Amino acid sequence: MTTLGVNIDHIANVRQARKTIEPDPVQFAFLAELGGADSITVHLREDRRHIQDRDIFLLRKTIKTKLNLEMAATEEMLEIAKKLLPDYITLVPEKREEVTTEGGLNLKSNVKYLKDFVGNLKDSNIEISAFIDPFSDQIKYSKEIGFNFVELHTGKYSELKGYDQYKELQRIIEATHEANDLGLVVNAGHGLNYFNVKKIASINNMNELNIGHSIVARALAVGLEKSVREMKSLITSN
Repeated sequence: MTTLGVNIDHIANVRQARKTIEPDPVQFAFLAELGGADSITVHLREDRRHIQDRDIFLLRKTIKTKLNLEMAATEEMLEIAKKLLPDYITLVPEKREEVTTEGGLNLKSNVKYLKDFVGNLKDSNIEISAFIDPFSDQIKYSKEIGFNFVELHTGKYSELKGYDQYKELQRIIEATHEANDLGLVVNAGHGLNYFNVKKIASINNMNELNIGHSIVARALAVGLEKSVREMKSLITSN
């Protein structure tokens, strides 16, 4: 059964807009778990635009599910990760000028560096995922580098309509099967919402979907616990 990881970065966005102490993403993680979240995802960015160092260390101590730390493959983040010891890490590309992550990692151009980086993290018994576009070459490089998981970028699928969206869905299905055949666990995320999530959740051997913006936006109307519960119902009803 596909599980649900809830990204709480947008809770921190509201807090950082006023540089105050509320809303506290650590408290909202508790509500997400009450709603059925199977893991909590946070992205610690280089510029600390939303999630702060304080948040991740408190989350590590307080959440009852799993902590997924999204981060760039930098020496600063490596040092933090080895202190934090999250349940797993998702390596993502990062550009300061982007509003949100715009695409997957380019693994081909960083194979040697990433092999060393991933190996260092695995020495600390942390499982590692690569956030990649659903392309065969990126899947093969993920296996070569030593990732345990891949997270397939669903942003293009989420933006498209009609037959174009169907073609992108087939690409994601094929990528999932290819990754599984290589022994990689497959997650997916980016842009998924209450209207487009079911087809992704129904893919055979889809392990986990990581969803943030849509759930937090819905929470403004119904509360976070209920918005998580509604999303969990959608992805487990197949």
